[in-house]
Amino acid sequence: MNEPRPPDPSPLETNDTATILAGTGLWVVALVVILIMNPSPDHQWWIWTCVAGIGLGIFGCAYVWRRDRHATGQGEATPKTDDPTGRSVHGHTSP
Repeated sequence: MNEPRPPDPSPLETNDTATILAGTGLWVVALVVILIMNPSPDHQWWIWTCVAGIGLGIFGCAYVWRRDRHATGQGEATPKTDDPTGRSVHGHTSP
């Protein structure tokens, strides 16, 4: 009834900057397409939607860069090891 819980999987390492830049690039493409189509006055809000997406993408990049810069300086302590292969736990290697 009370079975031991399996350990949580380790978090995936992702490239957040590339993801945000790809999304921001798509907003830029959408803005260019909309500006070429020259929307009617009823659809001018489409332009501002793209501008907001670009602005949030720039903010997201700044946030991620700042977070990553602070994480490397003040982040988790890495385990020190004398093993030249960089293994911190016996039998387990880092990718």
